[in-house]
Amino acid sequence: MLGKIARKVFGSPNDRKVKATRPLVEKINALEAEFEKFDDAGLIAKTEALKARVAEGAKLDDILPEAFANCREAAKRALGLRAFDVQLMGGIFLHQGNIAEMKTGEGKTLVATFPAYLNALNGRGVHIVTVNDYLARRDAEWMGKVYRALGMTCGVVYPQQPEQEKRDAYACDITYATNNELGFDYLRDNMKSELSQMFQRDHHFAIVDEVDSILIDEARTPLIISGPAQDRSELYVAIDKLIPDLTDEHYSLDEKTRNVTFTDEGNEFLEENLHARGLLAEGQSLYDPESTTVVHHVNQGLRAHKLFQKDKDYIVRDGDVVLIDEFTGRMMPGRRLSDGLHQAIEAKEGCNIQPENVTLASVTFQNYFRLYEKLAGMTGTASTEAEEFQQIYGLGVVEVPTNLPVARIDEDDAVYRTAREKYEAIVEKIKEAHANGQPVLVGTTSIEKSEMLSQMLTAAKLTHNVLNARQHEQEAQIVADAGKLGAITIATNMAGRGTDIKLGGNVEFKVMEAIAADPEGDPEEIRRRIEDAHKADEQAVKDAGGLFVLATERHESRRIDNQLRGRSGRQGDPGKSSFYLSLEDDLMRIFGSERLDKVLSTLGMKEGEAIVHPWVNKSLERAQAKVEGRNFDIRKQLLKFDDVMNDQRKVIFAQRREIMEAEDLSEVTEDMRNEVIDDLVDTYAPPKTYAEQWNMQGLYAAVMEQLGVDLPIIAWGDEDGVDQDVIRERLEDETAKYMAEKAEAFGPETMRQIEKQVLLQTIDGKWREHLLTLEHLRSVVGFRGYAQRDPLNEYKNEAFQLFESMLDSLRAEVTQKLAQVRPMTQEEQQALMQKLAQQQAAMQQRAAGAAPTRPATPDAPAQPASADAGAGAALAVAEPLVDGFDETDPATWGNPGRNDPCPCGSGKKFKHCHGRLA
Repeated sequence: MLGKIARKVFGSPNDRKVKATRPLVEKINALEAEFEKFDDAGLIAKTEALKARVAEGAKLDDILPEAFANCREAAKRALGLRAFDVQLMGGIFLHQGNIAEMKTGEGKTLVATFPAYLNALNGRGVHIVTVNDYLARRDAEWMGKVYRALGMTCGVVYPQQPEQEKRDAYACDITYATNNELGFDYLRDNMKSELSQMFQRDHHFAIVDEVDSILIDEARTPLIISGPAQDRSELYVAIDKLIPDLTDEHYSLDEKTRNVTFTDEGNEFLEENLHARGLLAEGQSLYDPESTTVVHHVNQGLRAHKLFQKDKDYIVRDGDVVLIDEFTGRMMPGRRLSDGLHQAIEAKEGCNIQPENVTLASVTFQNYFRLYEKLAGMTGTASTEAEEFQQIYGLGVVEVPTNLPVARIDEDDAVYRTAREKYEAIVEKIKEAHANGQPVLVGTTSIEKSEMLSQMLTAAKLTHNVLNARQHEQEAQIVADAGKLGAITIATNMAGRGTDIKLGGNVEFKVMEAIAADPEGDPEEIRRRIEDAHKADEQAVKDAGGLFVLATERHESRRIDNQLRGRSGRQGDPGKSSFYLSLEDDLMRIFGSERLDKVLSTLGMKEGEAIVHPWVNKSLERAQAKVEGRNFDIRKQLLKFDDVMNDQRKVIFAQRREIMEAEDLSEVTEDMRNEVIDDLVDTYAPPKTYAEQWNMQGLYAAVMEQLGVDLPIIAWGDEDGVDQDVIRERLEDETAKYMAEKAEAFGPETMRQIEKQVLLQTIDGKWREHLLTLEHLRSVVGFRGYAQRDPLNEYKNEAFQLFESMLDSLRAEVTQKLAQVRPMTQEEQQALMQKLAQQQAAMQQRAAGAAPTRPATPDAPAQPASADAGAGAALAVAEPLVDGFDETDPATWGNPGRNDPCPCGSGKKFKHCHGRLA
C-alpha cells in the first residue's frame, strides 16, 4: 500500500529513467530544422566532423544530440521514416548500455540505427545481432540505406559466406549478424594460424535484437566446433532395439526437471538383456568400470525415447533429425545434441547415424557477449527476466512508452476440464471471429498440436494457414497475410518472428506480388492503387475488432506468452487476446492441477463449461514465475562452471594471439626448452642428493628423446665437481648450439615460421584434450556432493591443476617437436617432386573429364624444411589435389558445404576432413 502511494508521488524507477531522457529528446528535436537544411553531402560532412571531434577526445554523450539529429534526417530521406520521440528514447537507452523494452510494432529496427551510428564514430565498429539470417540480411539491406546516407559502411555476415566478403563485412562501421555466426567466427578466429586470416577485429559495442531470446533462451546451449570421433552407430542401433521392451516399472520420469532414470528393476532387466544380446561380457556387471560406455549409451537411448518427441522437439527431414527451437518453433539445421543423444534419436527414428563428435572449441553465449566492452539489447518482453539480465550481463531493463496508447483487450484465461472441450471451444471461437471478418492468430506450442487443430478447422470448413517448422520457407508470406480480413493463421511459437502483422495485410508484400504479376505495368501506379485499396481493408479489420490472438496453452515462461499477446495491438491498433487452457495441458498437469481439478469438480462444472477468473490468471503466473526462477538458477549454476573454463579459454586465446603477432619466438621456445631441462635435471638428479643417487642413464635417455641431442651425460656423473647446476648449464649450452645449427640449415626466416606453427598446433591439440578432460570432470564432479564437498569448488581446484599440468606438457611437447624437426634429404625431395608431378597429371586428367586417381606414393615427411635448395633442403608442402588448393590457407578452399566433398581431393566429406579445423 505504502509502495503504491510512493509511486504515485515520486513515480516508479522506470518513470524516472524515461523522464531523464526528455531534455535530450528536446535538444534533438530543436536541431531538426537546422539539419533539414543540409543537402545529402552535408549529412556526410557532418559525420566526418563528428568523427574528427571524437578523435580529438570529445565524449559520445556530448555529441549525442547532433548524431541522433543527423541520423533521423538520413532515415527520413533514405526510408521516408521519421523517428518518433519514443524511438529516440529507446536509442538513448541502448547507447547507455541498457535493454530497451519496446512493444511489437514500435520500430525497434530503426531505433538501433541511432546508437549504432553514434558508437561507430570512433571507428571501432558496431555489431547488431539478430536471431536469424533472414532478419540479418533484411535489416542490413533496409537500414544500410540510412548508414550510406550518413557516409558509413554497413555489412552483413551469414553462414557459408566467401571469406573475403566476410572479412569486408567485419571491417564495416556497422555489421549485422546472427548470434550463432558471431560466436562461431570468434571460435574459428581463435583456431587460425595467421592474424591475416582472422575476421573479427574488436568486441567494442553490440546491440542484440530479441535480446531475451538470444541471451536467455539460447544461452543454455554452448556453441561447439567439433570434429568426428569413433563411429559407434551399430551400438546405438543395438541398444535402441532394447528400449521399447522397457515397462513403466523399469524407469522413473520427472517431467518437471526433464529427467529420466532407471530403477533397480530396470537395471536388473538391462543387465540380463545386455548379456543375452552380447552387449555386456559374461560375468561383467553394469557397475563395473568397463561398462561405463554401454551404460552411457543406454541412458541416452532412454532419454531419446522418453524425453524427446517427434514433431515437438525435432522433425525428420530428408532422412536427418533436425532439432526445433522450443521458443521460436524454428528448425535448427546443423545444430546437434551432444554426448551421443542426437545419435540415439537417429537410431530411434531409423535415420542414418552420424558419427559422434569431439569438441575442438566451445563458448557459451553468456561468455561470448560479455567480451563486449558495451552491450545493449531490444525486445518486446524483458521485464520478467530483469534480475537475470542485471546479474549475468550487468544490463538494466527500461520500459519505453508506446508511441500511441495500447488499445488491445486482454481477456482472462478460460480453463476447461479436458483438452477435447478446450479445442472444441477454440474452434467455435474462431468461427465466431471469422464470421465477423476478424483476423485470428492461433498460437500453439508444438507442430503436432498445430496440425491437429488444422485438421479440426478443415473439418469445420474454415480456410486457414499453418506456420511451423515444416512451412519455414513461407514464413514471411504467411505472417504478412495474417492481418487480412477474416484470415486464420495457426502458428507454432510466434516468438521473434521479426515480421509485423499489419491490419489489412502487408502493403509491401502486396505491391511485390502485383509487380511480379504485371511486369509491364507502372510500379508507381500499382503502388498507388494498392495503397488506396489497403486503407479500406485496414479500416474494415479495425471495425471487426483488430487482430485476435487466441493462445491454446500457457508456456513455461511468461515472456513467451507476452510475445504472442504482443502481436496484436501494435501502434495503437485495436485487438484482443485470450488464452484457452485445460487441466490436461503440460503446465497445468505438471504444476499442480489436482487442487484445481477438485475445485472444478466441487463446483459441478458441466461439459464444455470454462472457469474464467482473475484469480486463475494470478495462480498461473505464480506457477510460471516459479519455473522461471528454477530455470534461472540452473543457468546461473551452469555459468559458474563455464566461467572456470572461460578464464582458461581467455588465457589460451590471448597466448595464441600473442604468438601470431610476434615476429620472433626464439626466446619463447628457448625459455620452454630451459624449463624442460630444469624438470629433467630435477627428476633424474634431484636437489640435495649425492652423485651416487643420480639416475644418469635415465637422464641420457630422456635428453635423447625430448631434446634430440646425443651427449656424454653418463660420463658427466663420474666427474669431480659436477653438480646439478653444471649439468643444467651444459645441457642448455649444447641444446642452444644444436638449435642454432638447425636454424642455420633451415634459414632464420623459415625457422621462425616453423617455431610459430609448432607452437600454435601444439597449443590447439593440448587445448582440445583439455576440453575433453574438463567435460569428463564436469560429468562426475556432482557426486562429490555426497561427500559433503562443494562440487563447484572441487571443479575449480581440479580444473586449475589440470590447466597447470596441460601447460607443463605443452612445454615438453613443443621442445620435443622442435628438436625432431629436420630439413629434407635429397631422396625425400625427389619423392616429393614425384608426388607433385603425379598430382599435376591427376589435375590435367580431371580437367579432361577423366576420373582422377589418388597417387599411391608414400606420404611426404611431415617435418617442415627450408626452401633454400642451396642448404640441401626444401620446405615440406601440403598435397593439393584441387587446383589452387593450399592446405595452410583457408582462403583457397573455396566455400564448400559441410557435407560436400573436401576440396583437398581426399574423397571425404568437408566436415570430416579440412572442415574439422575451419
